[in-house]
Amino acid sequence: MKLTAKQRIQLHEFNNLTKSLSFNMYDVCYTKTKKEREAYIQYIDEQYNADRLTNILTDVASVIGAHVLNIAKQDYEPQGASVTMLISEGPVEEAPNSAFEESPGPLPESAVLHLDKSHITVHTYPEYNPVDGISTFRADIDVSTCGEISPLKALNYMIHSFDTDIMTMDYRVRGFTRDINGDKLFIDHDINSIQNYIPNEVKELFDMIDVNIYQENIFHTKCKLKGFDLDNYLFGYRSNDLNKEEQQEISDKLNHEMNEIYYGKNIRRP
Repeated sequence: MKLTAKQRIQLHEFNNLTKSLSFNMYDVCYTKTKKEREAYIQYIDEQYNADRLTNILTDVASVIGAHVLNIAKQDYEPQGASVTMLISEGPVEEAPNSAFEESPGPLPESAVLHLDKSHITVHTYPEYNPVDGISTFRADIDVSTCGEISPLKALNYMIHSFDTDIMTMDYRVRGFTRDINGDKLFIDHDINSIQNYIPNEVKELFDMIDVNIYQENIFHTKCKLKGFDLDNYLFGYRSNDLNKEEQQEISDKLNHEMNEIYYGKNIRRP
């Protein structure tokens, strides 16, 4: 049943904890000429326009069993898009035990979870380096929930929704709830690392680093793709069209760009 604006959202018990997941992905491409760069940006704008991003967020809501109450979406000029969804608790009366396990969440066709009132947002940021011919695309998705379910259960689906070279993920639990004795709980589920919510077959593809502050319920994981196939980073031609020196030069530029993003600092070239 679709909720209307006049209906009052009825909560099943109450949980004052707010759990927020920020998922950031980067796609890197080599665009030697202005024409190639413009073609890449156009491709990105078509691939990740507001309508497709809305579909992705709708699937995220499905994964965590939420009702979509309201959608605001916008494509920007000259590039970029944003989508914001207001969501509410889904129809499942009680979250299953798997909702609290430190394990990857389901994909949409097997969604069984739910959450209380909350929101999901996505923003995209196409960008290019005017000197090195490197173009990048970043998408930021934020899932914030109030209630029993952790948005980490949507992480598996989000990873599968984007072709990504680098991912950074931040998870934070705020506020507190109480047990039946009135004692405060500042987190209501076990968590050791965001990595435990990522499938093994995905983790094998990436180098990963954790920076966690356990006493503050703050968790950070960043990932960089291990494998490197130059053909996946060229736009409009293949590596066979280049000589060995050109292939090496472009590969070095791409690796340098990804390392700077991964480590979060400018790195001087040798």
